Amino acid sequence: MSARPDGLSAYVAVTAAYWAFMLTDGALRMLVLLHFHTLGFTPVQLAYLFVLYEIAGMITNLAAGWIAARFGLTSTLYAGLAIQVVALVALARLDPDWAIGLSVAYVMLVQGASGVAKDLAKMSSKSAVKILAPAGQGGLFRWVALLTGSKNAVKGLGFLLGAALLATLGFAWAVLAMAAVLAAILVAVLIVMPPGLPKGRKGAKFSEVFSKSANVNWLSAARVFLFGARDVWFVVGIPIYFYAVLSDGTEAGNRAAFFLVGSFMALWIILYGAVQAAAPRLLRAAARPEAELVHAARGWAWGLFLVPAALAVAALLSPGPQAWLTATLVAGLLVFGAIFAVNSSLHSYLILAFTRAERVTMDVGFYYMANAAGRLLGTVLSGLTYQLGGLALMLGTAAVMLAASALAAGRLRADRSAEAPA
Repeated sequence: MSARPDGLSAYVAVTAAYWAFMLTDGALRMLVLLHFHTLGFTPVQLAYLFVLYEIAGMITNLAAGWIAARFGLTSTLYAGLAIQVVALVALARLDPDWAIGLSVAYVMLVQGASGVAKDLAKMSSKSAVKILAPAGQGGLFRWVALLTGSKNAVKGLGFLLGAALLATLGFAWAVLAMAAVLAAILVAVLIVMPPGLPKGRKGAKFSEVFSKSANVNWLSAARVFLFGARDVWFVVGIPIYFYAVLSDGTEAGNRAAFFLVGSFMALWIILYGAVQAAAPRLLRAAARPEAELVHAARGWAWGLFLVPAALAVAALLSPGPQAWLTATLVAGLLVFGAIFAVNSSLHSYLILAFTRAERVTMDVGFYYMANAAGRLLGTVLSGLTYQLGGLALMLGTAAVMLAASALAAGRLRADRSAEAPA
């Protein structure tokens, strides 16, 4: 076992690498969504562009925990950054004259590589916090909330950056510019990363990825439906609805719509990240025993359920796009973002609290595999429900998913003494 690195310097290096990655990840999602929407892709076709991204995330998370346990955390972090650079360069080679079917297949493959990259970087960063965080006084919750919250604020800026780059540089040059910046950051992180993070153990078995902990498994199930409920409206439906409302069909109108849609998505993610970072204070985590935080997970999930349920009713009452409905959606989705952030931050703390240091990469990998499964489910349903039933069906589906998440969270237990050893 390597010596433990200086916690602060290693945490800063890991966080900086993760920030750089998530900035390009957010920008890439907005670039792809808006660019292909203007090329005439339907909501279902747009959803297809992200399907392999989420499938790759599921597979990667399942394997990444074992890979990190076998080869070390830094190896998976560096691999994630490098693969993202390659994916960005490949995407810049997309030819607008290709047939739609070929374009969809090509972008799906590139997005699949990006999904592998994202989840290698995420699993590495989150696992490192378990090792680096100081014990006691809610230190673990504070550090994981800071990493996750700051990451999402950066990703929100990425949404705005992607829309701005698309409107100014165009698709290909925007993607190449991001690849160049991320490559430079990868080189910098390789140089400055302090030694001492776990190097891996040769005896790690892939079968160890599957946890025997009931809490890890129920929390992973709750995570599936939590993120499915977000992505069912976030990935396709709401951006396309807002674009349709805001654009007047002219080139200038389309550019203005790009900025406005990107700005809303950025604001949503930044709010989400800010509340995530503040979640330990909002929940008074330092002064509460773990058992209370375990029980709080169910109540916060039911509170979140009320938001899309109310928005679905509002959409049913509206005969079509109207100013009052758009304003209600903006306000309601911002409230959704704040409550969702508390749920997400609480989950991210609990998975690290439930696992042991010697198998942290395994449990975190399994948990984020569930996260990717939820995103995949939400991505597929986002295009499908919006195309079949509009806002009402899409938001109603989100509410049903949140009810399932709350039921799964209700199965978490504070007393883990009876659990089988991992």
